Amino acid sequence: MPLNRRTFLERSAAAGAGVAVAGAGAAPAVAEERGEGHGHERPRKRYSFTVMGTTDLHGNVFNWDYFTDREFDDKAHNDVGLAKISTLVNQVREEKGRPNTLLIDAGDTIQGTQLSYYYAKVDPITAQRGPVHPMAQAMNAIGYDAAALGNHEFNYGIPVLRKFEEQCDFPLLGANALDAKTLRPAFPPYSMHRLCTPQGRDVRVAVLGLTNPGIAIWDKQNVSGRMVFPGLEEQAAKWVPKLRTMGADVVIVSAHSGSSGTSSYGDQLPYVENAAGLVAEQVPGIDAILVGHAHTEIPEYFVTNKETGRQVVLSEPLKWGQRLTLFDFDLVWERGRWTVEKVGAKVLNSNTVAEDPKITRLLGDEHREVVAYVNQIIGTSTVAMSTADAPWQDEPIIDLINHVQAVTVKAALAGGEYAALPVLSQASCFSRSAVIPAGKVTIKDAAGLYPFENTLEARLMTGAQLKEYLEFSARYYVQTPAGAPVDTSKLTNAGGTPDYNYDAVSGLTYDIDIAKPAGERIVGLSFEGAPIDPAARFVLAVNNYRASGGGNFPHVAAARQLWANSEEIRNTIIAWVQSEGTVDPARFASVGWKLTRDGVPVF
Repeated sequence: MPLNRRTFLERSAAAGAGVAVAGAGAAPAVAEERGEGHGHERPRKRYSFTVMGTTDLHGNVFNWDYFTDREFDDKAHNDVGLAKISTLVNQVREEKGRPNTLLIDAGDTIQGTQLSYYYAKVDPITAQRGPVHPMAQAMNAIGYDAAALGNHEFNYGIPVLRKFEEQCDFPLLGANALDAKTLRPAFPPYSMHRLCTPQGRDVRVAVLGLTNPGIAIWDKQNVSGRMVFPGLEEQAAKWVPKLRTMGADVVIVSAHSGSSGTSSYGDQLPYVENAAGLVAEQVPGIDAILVGHAHTEIPEYFVTNKETGRQVVLSEPLKWGQRLTLFDFDLVWERGRWTVEKVGAKVLNSNTVAEDPKITRLLGDEHREVVAYVNQIIGTSTVAMSTADAPWQDEPIIDLINHVQAVTVKAALAGGEYAALPVLSQASCFSRSAVIPAGKVTIKDAAGLYPFENTLEARLMTGAQLKEYLEFSARYYVQTPAGAPVDTSKLTNAGGTPDYNYDAVSGLTYDIDIAKPAGERIVGLSFEGAPIDPAARFVLAVNNYRASGGGNFPHVAAARQLWANSEEIRNTIIAWVQSEGTVDPARFASVGWKLTRDGVPVF
């Protein structure tokens, strides 16, 4: 009787790392077709199977937004979470036959929601007799076969990652996550899965895991001297031939790396950040790549391998469990082995199904505990603050973000080479409905100011560069002649610029003349009451999205990085409110910028 893939899992050693090997059985999709050969008919056997994939789950189990404390929703009415994914997975397994499916992930699993934060920092899984991470519980229950490491897996430190790895019933793969001293894999590079046919002609499916070289920058404090992260193309070229030599009939890469061939870190690393397309193009022997990291939706994308001329299919399901990728493989038995004849990809939308009650029951207690946590009172505010007018006025609630960022960077640079430089800060109005109420402030109130999982960096900028940065930001406003009526509903978002791509910079004073054309709007730019020196050096506290080129602001992505951490800015704000106890705008708020027309304030 063949072994069931879900009940058989053995680990062996390869190149100094654990490698997972799994076997499966039960009614695979095998068919016979008659073929002509040497004057008589010979049977040709075919086999079909499906590999399902998720990526960038970022701690989402439930279709719930812990920062608003209500069910998740967006403009497209997407849903999120593993409970939804579980229902889709069950449907696919029912249709295809469970033994004819695999389920993999492309990384960024344990960071992103207050659920994942809670079990890393508040009730940590690393504590003696600590809990099992909710993502491990959910993914084990759903039956994942393998997952690649994402860069955010390292955010909470290697001990948390290793504990999460220990709690998973599936391997965490990272062929290019190497021990810094031995340069041997620090995690299993690959897993091998055996899909059994009734005729005993197993199909061996290798999953090669690749993670992002940017970890060396983004989580330097956690990995420096402990791990190194060479390029994806280099490591794929090393491992794919080995997997074929070991008898892999199918090779799938799970890559926490986008497909665009671009990098956000300039020349700080010799490796490409978004290299999945390059891997497909440069490394022969790959059949499909599950893409992650870029938070984009790519149902099916073909790249031609330069050496073989064969097409490699790539797919990236949308983040947070909003989509499930399906790779459908058709194999044919010829010359004594299975050969991939055809492979295609598509994505399923999780908003088409209900949450799997098995998963919601399993983690109901953890969910309720975190809901209680986000409603915890962490301080008081002397006044109510709102972002309602923040897109066109310097509001104290945005000053709060900038103040927290600036004091955090100042403390980080204290005593170092750049400690004497002035620290400025950028912030955007992420939501026009965020509120800090007068009186009691909860965790979700503070977190609501920063709905994105951005982290904080410090970049070195000159006065001249900051002037150009602000001019770029001021493109956000629709040119409005002096004397013409001002309608705030039509004043912003010029050229489709979203609110999160308009930055206010604290620590400077300046006017934005909206009567002038874009590129000529910053007037009276000053620092400490004097016109800014174009050659003067400043430290800019900036989120990692902007620092990595998000929004295409000038200079900042190429600027020297002086410091970075992996703590989400929203959690830094929460910690600051807890530490201070009282939020008083009189201590941090000021009017540093205003809109004008010919020198006359608009508001």
